[in-house]
Amino acid sequence: MREDNGQFHPLYEEWVRLETRRQFFSRGKNVLGLAALAELGVASAATAIAPPKSKGVPGALPKLHFAPKAKRVIYLHMVGGPPQVDLFDYKPKMNDWYDKDLPESIRNGQRLTTMTSGQSRFPIAPTKFAFKQHGKSGMWVSELLPNLAKCVDDMCFIRSMNTEAINHEPAITYMQTGNQLTGRPCLGSWASYGLGSMNQDLPSFVVLVAQPTDTSQIQAISARLWQSGYLPGEHAGVSFRSSGDPILYINNPPGVDSKVRRTTLDGVRAINNLTHQAVGDDETHTRIQQYELAFRMQSSVPELTDLSKEPASIFDLYGDQAKKPGSFANTVLMARRMMERGVRFVQVYLNNWDTHSNVAGRLPSQCKDIDRACYGLITDLKSKGMLDDTLIIWGGEFGRTIYSQGGLARDNYGRDHHPRCFTMWMAGGGSKPGQIYGETDDFSYNIVKDPVPIHDFHATVMKLLGIDHERFVYKYQGLDQRLTGVEPAKAIKDLMA
Repeated sequence: MREDNGQFHPLYEEWVRLETRRQFFSRGKNVLGLAALAELGVASAATAIAPPKSKGVPGALPKLHFAPKAKRVIYLHMVGGPPQVDLFDYKPKMNDWYDKDLPESIRNGQRLTTMTSGQSRFPIAPTKFAFKQHGKSGMWVSELLPNLAKCVDDMCFIRSMNTEAINHEPAITYMQTGNQLTGRPCLGSWASYGLGSMNQDLPSFVVLVAQPTDTSQIQAISARLWQSGYLPGEHAGVSFRSSGDPILYINNPPGVDSKVRRTTLDGVRAINNLTHQAVGDDETHTRIQQYELAFRMQSSVPELTDLSKEPASIFDLYGDQAKKPGSFANTVLMARRMMERGVRFVQVYLNNWDTHSNVAGRLPSQCKDIDRACYGLITDLKSKGMLDDTLIIWGGEFGRTIYSQGGLARDNYGRDHHPRCFTMWMAGGGSKPGQIYGETDDFSYNIVKDPVPIHDFHATVMKLLGIDHERFVYKYQGLDQRLTGVEPAKAIKDLMA
């Protein structure tokens, strides 16, 4: 298979890259002993925890690095960037700064978006919403979130999140995948790959896109955000639709019953197995797994999405919006049902947080969408004994500025993107309840204590799941790829119970 120049033919190199394990083992018998000894050396040097037994498909990690505190994750991503100064990061001193210019010593040369870079001045816009302290933790919460405020002692607030990205697409990609460039696996895919599924009849990673009541400033939500990247394709998120069939093409077409469908799939599986044995393409294996999961989901999905058997008390808890398909309340109730049935990771997106203008008009609607629903989710999981091992994450891709974008009035203003500091919260799953971590300056512009970069946040989530982010790697293009990249990152102990 060598060419005249002595190099291997490209087709031969491709065949070697795609060979099956059986083919590799038959060629590499002499090196297996050394590789096994090396692997044993690594395993003996680390603390290994057997993952809990389940009925699902095992993950790539035969042993967890730590005792897991969370088994499942519900990640509520607020697309557009919620304004921390109007919701959680209370800055009463800003009332005295109304319409005064942001000091250059505070801005300190920070780059701006094109939306405000041309402004002649940057007038301070204090929040128009009242704040109160709640719970034993004394967390300040806006009047816009009266129900969620009841849960502060079950929540862990991070006021000092920060990012390097200032525009939506790279920022949300960074938050989801640990990198501003697309093509990397997202957090849900890493969890699915490492831990596997807990139910053979449902995906391990599901994506739900909720519909906001107000749709005046919708950002693009691309399927690239829940792709598996270089990880095997079966670990990509499976997107459920908010109306109609939850998953397209999952039901049998007219005139085709389940027996015919099963016979057809058996034939397709046989052909795909022959292809996989011949060339060892991982995507062929992925295709086999997806066909089989789709067949099993024909019976599991209708039961999952049928809310008719939920008691009236549940709709009292989540609010009447939970009965409306596609609403945020309906979506988080669906996420709870998925957690009960063994889905490992549910990613929820809610759009319309990009408040460049009309904060007074749009923010109350956004908060009404989430307030009762998030309170209901935390309370519901807690009452069912599931909050202890279910991690809830809430936050956006960045925050919003203290200065106004565009016109400014006491009762209305706009806010531009702000990557230097923003607030996120977690609840359950081993996060530290009643904790308020990190501090920002009086302008909610710079972090003055305990910054939390995205990679540290990801490392913390990984540790709650029992995974050491530095040892959880995937070989790709000759590199040990990690969710947290190559630069130093650490799990933050104070965020964990």
